[in-house]
Amino acid sequence: MIKLGSKIHDLGKALMTPISVIAAAGIFLGLAAALQNPAVTGETFTQMKTLQLVIGFIRQVSGALFANLPLFFAVATAMGLANAEKATAAFSAVIGFVGLHVGVNYSLLAQNITPETITVAKLTAKGMTESDAMIYAAEFTNTLGIFTYNMSVLGGVLVGLITMWLHNRFYTIVLPTAIAFFGGRRFVPIVTVLVLPVVGVLMSLIWPTIAQGIQWIGELIGRTGEIGTFIYATSERLLIPTGLHHIINETVRFTPIGGVTTVDNQSIVGALNIFNAALANPGLIPDAVTQQATRFLAQGKIPVMMFGLPAAALAMYHCARPEHKGRVKALMLAGGLASFTTGITEPLEFCFIFVSPVLYILHAVLTGLSFVLMQMLHVMIGNVQGGAIDFLIFGVLGGSRTHWWYPLILGIIYAPLYYFSFRWVILRMQIKTPGREDENDAEERAKPAQGTGEKTKNIIIGLGGEGNITAVDCCFTRLRVKVKDMAQIQDGTLMKTGAMGVKRITDTDVHVIYGPQVEQVANLVKAELSGIA
Repeated sequence: MIKLGSKIHDLGKALMTPISVIAAAGIFLGLAAALQNPAVTGETFTQMKTLQLVIGFIRQVSGALFANLPLFFAVATAMGLANAEKATAAFSAVIGFVGLHVGVNYSLLAQNITPETITVAKLTAKGMTESDAMIYAAEFTNTLGIFTYNMSVLGGVLVGLITMWLHNRFYTIVLPTAIAFFGGRRFVPIVTVLVLPVVGVLMSLIWPTIAQGIQWIGELIGRTGEIGTFIYATSERLLIPTGLHHIINETVRFTPIGGVTTVDNQSIVGALNIFNAALANPGLIPDAVTQQATRFLAQGKIPVMMFGLPAAALAMYHCARPEHKGRVKALMLAGGLASFTTGITEPLEFCFIFVSPVLYILHAVLTGLSFVLMQMLHVMIGNVQGGAIDFLIFGVLGGSRTHWWYPLILGIIYAPLYYFSFRWVILRMQIKTPGREDENDAEERAKPAQGTGEKTKNIIIGLGGEGNITAVDCCFTRLRVKVKDMAQIQDGTLMKTGAMGVKRITDTDVHVIYGPQVEQVANLVKAELSGIA
């Protein structure tokens, strides 16, 4: 069970690799869509042929990235979960991805299911209603030119998981001398190309049942309306300390639970995919459909990330003891700016979610309420982060149809609500937010900043020393470390290095929150451990 929990957290981390690329691609796509909108830039600008060709090129590149998301997830999953020889795992995942869909295609052809037999015209001629025919036809797609079931990123993650298992099982295999050349890491793509097509055939037999189950969950969330949105958004915030919020996010962004629509006879699955398809294909997706997708995306985060949490940071600063305000000011300013501009919130959230369940639950409920209100007001702002960048590009530049002023109005209400509620709870319940810790802890944190080399060494010491560390990686804000003995972790030492929090995930996994600069921290720690620092 412990090993399973560790793998689930590793999966969440692996999924962040394609998400970071897609988030950036989404910003480019949003800018390109705005620059090609006469209502935003004017008719003269949109008629500049050379410039519009460049913008169109950007849209094509971004669209190609979104179209191949399942492949990216397959590669990221296998590479992220491989024990070693990650490049081999990634290469094998590409082979496995093609093999899976070839297996599905072969099985479909054997059942006489082809692109010609699933057209709406053919299905209605057999007695189906037009709506049922469209729903059935949407179950299929072309992936890398292969006619197959539309398994979206679930198919990619499945390929990645199977490839990872095969890789970890066989990358050290030793074959007889006569065929020794094909042993070790060379054996992994070979066994992958043997196994995954068979898995594809089996998946073709059970996928319709799985798809019906996912569709049922999606319809249930749709029927519950604002209640379903509230449950999703509140749960996503409550899962922040565990790191499992990535899993629930990717579920609504890339599976039918987040919505399904059709563009040019191609099924678009998942909230983020629908929103990006709407940007790439202006006018082909009704605004009502896009709004149902964006209720899971950035619009509900904007009032919280741009206004609520920065106001909470101000409250924590004002509640700090006078002698610690200088240190706390720097911490709150950095966290507040990260939240406001990019929607990265963990540096601020980890200042209070472990010391005050009341503030933690209040924050989660207010986030859920924000999502619900944005849905009720028919806001249509997508992407994944929810900071000022998303607000400007996908809201303001998207024009009046996005109803961008509603997040702004709610944000103006949320700022004092967060400020005064946080300040009241902190003072009334004597919450030990930054600058209000016990005197000994405060004195330790107030010491002069450590140099880069000293800080890196202290991080290693805080993690129990070199002998206790088995793997180091990071996501957007967390240093993710696998250790042998959790008892050797020294929270106090880690907090002195600038960490905002230390979270034990399993008996072997610990997350140390450093904020947006965590990748630099991870690289320095890896270099120190490898002896090249």
